[in-house]
Amino acid sequence: MKKVALTVAVLALGLAACGTKTENAVENTAVENAAEADLNAAIDNSADAAIAADNALDNAANSVENAASDVGNAAENVANATTN
Repeated sequence: MKKVALTVAVLALGLAACGTKTENAVENTAVENAAEADLNAAIDNSADAAIAADNALDNAANSVENAASDVGNAAENVANATTN
């Protein structure tokens, strides 16, 4: 009987220890999932920022092109006005 009681006690302690580890594993999984969600959001925001920066550079290049065109047109207008 002592062996049976000792075996039951050891099994009970083992189960109690497993319960705590299971709770910790669940908590760790929740933390990891939250961290992954934060990371994914940061990556998405970073990609959006990169796209916005690329668009801004394209717009700036277009503005410079347009300004150069305007200067050329103004020079032509001055030349035409002087000639006429």
